[in-house]
Amino acid sequence: MGFYSKKVDEVIKPILEAGSIVLTQGFIGATDENESTTLGREGSDYSAAVFSNMLDAESQTIWKDVESVMNADPKEIEDAKPIAELNYTEVIEMAYYGAQVIHPKTIKPLQNKSIPLYVKCFLNADLPGTHIHNNVVKNLPPIIVIKRNQVMIELKSKDFSFIGEHNTEMLYELFEKLFITPTLTQNGAINIIYAFDYKEEKINQFAAEAAQNFNVQVTPGLTLLTIRHYDETSIKQYAEGKAFLVRQQTVHNMRLLYK
Repeated sequence: MGFYSKKVDEVIKPILEAGSIVLTQGFIGATDENESTTLGREGSDYSAAVFSNMLDAESQTIWKDVESVMNADPKEIEDAKPIAELNYTEVIEMAYYGAQVIHPKTIKPLQNKSIPLYVKCFLNADLPGTHIHNNVVKNLPPIIVIKRNQVMIELKSKDFSFIGEHNTEMLYELFEKLFITPTLTQNGAINIIYAFDYKEEKINQFAAEAAQNFNVQVTPGLTLLTIRHYDETSIKQYAEGKAFLVRQQTVHNMRLLYK
């Protein structure tokens, strides 16, 4: 970012040092061929994070239409609760599992310089919002992420040989080619299970090309539930009675793919 840091030093810092405000746009960028393009989802947040990094900002604030980062999508979970404090790692974990919070690319420029991030509500600026920083945060509530319209694709070895690096490398090349990313992965000795957001044309193409090397079974119409920092109460409330096809459980996360 040498060129851009120089521009910030030459153009923006003198204005700020004079006590004025700089109002600029995010989201819009350019290709190597100097053609206008966008920076993708949350591009404005990312632009602000890059500026914060280059300016050694004291903090960054992102204004949203919700009171703070929540432990669940209020449209899915009626009793979703605000989270007052998170760290960078936790936000990235939440985003990885599908929570619509802060994009990981926004976090990195801030984390590199330990710049705190505040998520505030523009509908009520007096609300405390969420403070995101680099320190350990304990006693977080269960974080619930529900992804609907999922499809499970099970790939089995045709000759009962073990699934090896060659097979998985080929599959990941196919992901890259089709611009798809698994929402869940489970490996066995002779099979691999993937879940994806159901994009019919891409899923059909993936299944057709994978069938050249595997026996393929496609199961659409599923839901993927993730409970991060689960406890007995949250398991009973959100997971009990589900007819799950895949269940994964670690110390921090429980994931269920169900009909």
